[in-house]
Amino acid sequence: MVPLAFFVSLLFLFSLLSRRLEGTIVTAPIVFTVGGMLMFPAALQGILRAGFTANLALRVAELGLVMLLFRDAIRTDLNILRGIRNLPARLLSAGMLLTIFLGAVAARLVFPHLSIWEAGILSAILAPTDAGLGQIIVNSPRVPMRIREALNVEAGLNDGLSVPFLLFFIAIAAAKIEGGAASLMQFIVEQLGFGALIGLTIGLGGGWLLGLARRKDWMAELFEQIGVVALPLLCLVASEMVDASMFIAAFVAGLAVQIGFKDAGKHSGEFAEDWGQLLNLGVFFLFGMAAVRDWPQFGMAAWLYALLSLTLVRMLPVAIALIGTRLSPASVAFMGWFGPRGLASIVLGLVYLEHEMHFPGEPTIRSAVMVTVLLSIFAHGLSAMPGIALYARKIESLPADVPEHQEAH
Repeated sequence: MVPLAFFVSLLFLFSLLSRRLEGTIVTAPIVFTVGGMLMFPAALQGILRAGFTANLALRVAELGLVMLLFRDAIRTDLNILRGIRNLPARLLSAGMLLTIFLGAVAARLVFPHLSIWEAGILSAILAPTDAGLGQIIVNSPRVPMRIREALNVEAGLNDGLSVPFLLFFIAIAAAKIEGGAASLMQFIVEQLGFGALIGLTIGLGGGWLLGLARRKDWMAELFEQIGVVALPLLCLVASEMVDASMFIAAFVAGLAVQIGFKDAGKHSGEFAEDWGQLLNLGVFFLFGMAAVRDWPQFGMAAWLYALLSLTLVRMLPVAIALIGTRLSPASVAFMGWFGPRGLASIVLGLVYLEHEMHFPGEPTIRSAVMVTVLLSIFAHGLSAMPGIALYARKIESLPADVPEHQEAH
């Protein structure tokens, strides 16, 4: 009970100082990750030894990511993705595909013992960026709106888009070991196909019913929020029953619910935001405990891959994806660097471990993911404010007709 009491106390104290800490290098992920690291000795003889923390972390993280994916999808204006000239479309298409490809290549070079499919698994886990870790950037008025919007939309959607790649690589790696394609097709159909079908059914059906109840004035305002938030939970329960991907289901449901209930995004806001944030902080706290536990296993190769993942593997694809946008080198470098890895990578890593495929490279993948996320939490958190200040000075001297000074569409 000591770690739980410490977490709740830390949550209360951080709440008291939250406004004073806004805009500083002391971010919530840093605070709760460090808190978890400090609590590891107290937990060592209790829940960690019993294996409870791993299971608890998985369940909390799964619920947090399901809510996050649904919330991101339900708030997404798909019009901003139309046209290759739009920055979010570039980052989510060419940028993301190149990131997964380059991440896999780097994994094979740094960890030669990994198969190409295991390298793909590692790359897919670390492909999505974290909107929470990048919140300072997204909320800063010193960063041009066009840049903020692009990074925010990318972080909101790339976690959902990474899931099919991860499941696909897991399925192929498993089929190679088991020596058959039947399991591959079964895995794809169950995880991807059933997940999308569940999400589409719950999203369309739930959205239609919510829209109908809203037009008939059957719902109280409070229960409009609860009704919307119940949909991703339905996705989670239904997916568990048929062994489908709850993440794909929640993401598809968030997109589909808008067809029948166009105001769904407005009514999921504060309720999902508050509970989602609480779950996310709990994940970072548990992650800090796990990081201390596994610290002796973090070799130099894992740290090298983490450095490559946060720099070359992220920044080069972003630079290529932004060719032709007329953005300044400062903007390209800024967008490339601020692609932090956080909650989505933690959860996707746990999902991979939950499948219990026991691939030969599993310990390497686990260590590389943990080191990359740990490095990102501190590197991006500590560099956010200095990075914004430096970037703001760079773009102040640019002509008025550059894209950075134009309003986002």
